[in-house]
Amino acid sequence: MQRLQSISFSRWLLTIAVVVACMLSSCVTSKKINLMQEPTKDNRIPSYTDTIPYADYELSTGDRLHIRVHSVDQQVQRLFSAAMGYGAGRGDNFAVNNQAFTGNLNQGYANELYTYLVLEDGTIDFPLIGKLYVRGMNTRQIKYRLEDELATYIKDYGDYKMVSVDVNVIQRMYSVISERGSGNYSIRREKMTIYEAIAQAGDLGEWSDRSKVKIVREKEGVTKVIEFDIRSKDIINSEYYYVEPNDVIYVQQLKGKAFGINRLTAAIAVTATTISFGGFVYGIVQRIINAAK
Repeated sequence: MQRLQSISFSRWLLTIAVVVACMLSSCVTSKKINLMQEPTKDNRIPSYTDTIPYADYELSTGDRLHIRVHSVDQQVQRLFSAAMGYGAGRGDNFAVNNQAFTGNLNQGYANELYTYLVLEDGTIDFPLIGKLYVRGMNTRQIKYRLEDELATYIKDYGDYKMVSVDVNVIQRMYSVISERGSGNYSIRREKMTIYEAIAQAGDLGEWSDRSKVKIVREKEGVTKVIEFDIRSKDIINSEYYYVEPNDVIYVQQLKGKAFGINRLTAAIAVTATTISFGGFVYGIVQRIINAAK
């Protein structure tokens, strides 16, 4: 009988030990959530040695450009304001390439007229120039190309060397899908990092698996999925560091969430309760055994 009691008690201890191990293994530690960690030799925090420098975003079909032409020469300024649908003066009328323009539009509508969609054939339709191929180019290249193209049109109107073109990509968005939630967000500046993107989305939840962050990215009609460990300090200056328009950032859940314990203190409390309950049941069993003797 004593041996049976000893075996029964050992089983209780084994059960409690298993429960404690499961609870502690499911806890979210600082190693799982802290960013900017140094790579480890066992590769639990990987090293990314093949870094890629930042490259300007190359335009794709569906992107929108905001383009403005500026000049200190008032005649040239009036010419392009009219050609783009917004006159410099109230009631001004102009004729460019036999097309009549009236400068009496509201500012909101005028801003829309400064916006150009990259069409399926990779071009934008720009006043005076017509079709201009821009797909695969960055904004700096488009700026220089426009200034060169426009020079042939404006040299008869004023000092074409005093013309400057501003080109910006607008309505640039990225998406985040994570354990905390999902949403679409704006890329607010030219070089937006993955850290800034995650922060703007409200950070990642405690149960987000930072070791397997995926970015779905499309370039030149080809979609690829890149996976990296955002905890590693080595992602700086790598291809994962900067967010591009239309990126989809996906962060899956940690497997341990199924246990429902996310803090060490909670694990200890539950463990203590389990041990206490085990002792209570064991005491009842002992009384029953003693009464049966």
